[in-house]
Amino acid sequence: MTATTASSSSTAATGRSWTCPFCPLSCDGFSVEAAPRPTLVGSDCPRAAAALSHFAAGPSSATARIDGRPADHQGAVAAAAAILAASRQPLFAGLATDVAGMRALYRLANGCGAILDHANGDALMHSTRALQDRGVFYTTLAEIRNRADLVVCLGTNATDHYPEFFRRTAPAVDAPERHVVFVGARVAASASGLGACTTEEIGLAGDVFDTAALLAARLAGRRLAGSDPAIEALVARMLTARYTVVVWESASLPAHGALVAETIQRIVNTLNRTTRAAAFCLGGGDGGYTANQVTTWLSGLPLRTGVHRRGLVHEPQRYATAQLLAGRTVDALLWVSAFSPELAPPATDLPLVVLGHPGLETAATRPNTVFIPVSTPGIGSAGHLFRADGGIVLPLAPIYEDTLPGVAEVAADIAAALSVVSSEGGAR
Repeated sequence: MTATTASSSSTAATGRSWTCPFCPLSCDGFSVEAAPRPTLVGSDCPRAAAALSHFAAGPSSATARIDGRPADHQGAVAAAAAILAASRQPLFAGLATDVAGMRALYRLANGCGAILDHANGDALMHSTRALQDRGVFYTTLAEIRNRADLVVCLGTNATDHYPEFFRRTAPAVDAPERHVVFVGARVAASASGLGACTTEEIGLAGDVFDTAALLAARLAGRRLAGSDPAIEALVARMLTARYTVVVWESASLPAHGALVAETIQRIVNTLNRTTRAAAFCLGGGDGGYTANQVTTWLSGLPLRTGVHRRGLVHEPQRYATAQLLAGRTVDALLWVSAFSPELAPPATDLPLVVLGHPGLETAATRPNTVFIPVSTPGIGSAGHLFRADGGIVLPLAPIYEDTLPGVAEVAADIAAALSVVSSEGGAR
């Protein structure tokens, strides 16, 4: 796997360019002011504003906890290692962290035979399964900005969950005129970046899958009775466009969304026989793309892989977090949520280790639970995240220097403690 990485810096980002870690678009053209509390400058993105509201102007005074009682860092690390040492099959889930954090978690998984799944694993698997089964043809933010003359938003208006998408992909000065079609979605009135584009809204021909299948069939030249005139007009426009981009949102798809993702790729493949086309998947938030990329380059397999002692096992359906917990297939859970207190661990009575935002302290107070607060990359510490459009890794500069350790440091400490337990003839 190749990646383009800008040089990182631990210099605080206050008052100058800052890369937002709270969305896979990784917007890096704005700045942030730390006082009286972190505030985005240059954008009114509601997603960034909501995420920043969980942080103060300086480091928090969070404390590790064991069974709800305050503990020092080393004591919490030892307790976490004891839980993993006693587990026959641990699950590492959440995985909302940066590149360094995920690398360290993968090494820790090797030490205890853990299964790896992200909090947004269901949505991530739609695009991953399509890649595995048929291959994909994705584009980048820059390609959309510079070349796309037709953007088809299928089942999403893009801005509900990714408010800066159209600003990030607004046509460049010398780009062709652009038409944006919202299929089964209404354009947001405040969608910045659409000012230079003409827009159109049409309804779905059934559900998202029906519409994608109909578009694929008509683009392939199949004649169908009773076709929707609006869909027919869209097909004609797609066939004559210089560069069509089909935008879709993985989290909005139903349970078998991989079928929709594959159908979108069939549309793109058909168009590329006579013109140019690509897809763009909106998804991978909370470090999801980063976790998947790092797991893939370290193991050769994506998430929902077990790093078992007998070898690697990839089970995209059986290794879903909800299914593993419901079926009691695992007996311990390590939950990682470094970006937000809203990504809390699922309800479970299993032994639980939480490496999380200080605001998650109240979610880890029951017995047999260890909570270790961690720094948020891009807020209290430096880091790197993969952007939504593939192999681009962006550096995260902190707003202030945190007093909390990062996920990578905590995972390394637990791995060292686990090694000591194992060498002393512990449960493993």
